[in-house]
Amino acid sequence: MTSPPLDVDQATLEAGDWVVVVVYFISVITVGLLSSFRNRGSVRGYFLAGRSMHWIPVGASLFASNIGSGHFIGLAGAGASSGLGIAVFELNAIFILMVLGWFFVPVYIASGWCDIH
Repeated sequence: MTSPPLDVDQATLEAGDWVVVVVYFISVITVGLLSSFRNRGSVRGYFLAGRSMHWIPVGASLFASNIGSGHFIGLAGAGASSGLGIAVFELNAIFILMVLGWFFVPVYIASGWCDIH
């Protein structure tokens, strides 16, 4: 026996859903406020985190800013309609990003915007 399809008009958030949403927003606001109260001495120190940030949060930030609704909705639809071709397109982006990194990292180091030795 199959269950009837869920009517979108009847879909509601349960208590657990609201807890997750509230905890998420509280944590994001807390991290934002704590980081804004830290004195970094200058605008350059604020945007570069005083040049003391580890590479893991920098990489996580770059990854998170690259992922958006286009990945979750657009690529899912494109994959459903065209198949494996869209996955190959995204996998090729890995190599292009590596080439761009190979080209731009020396430029960033030479400009003094990062402290890599």
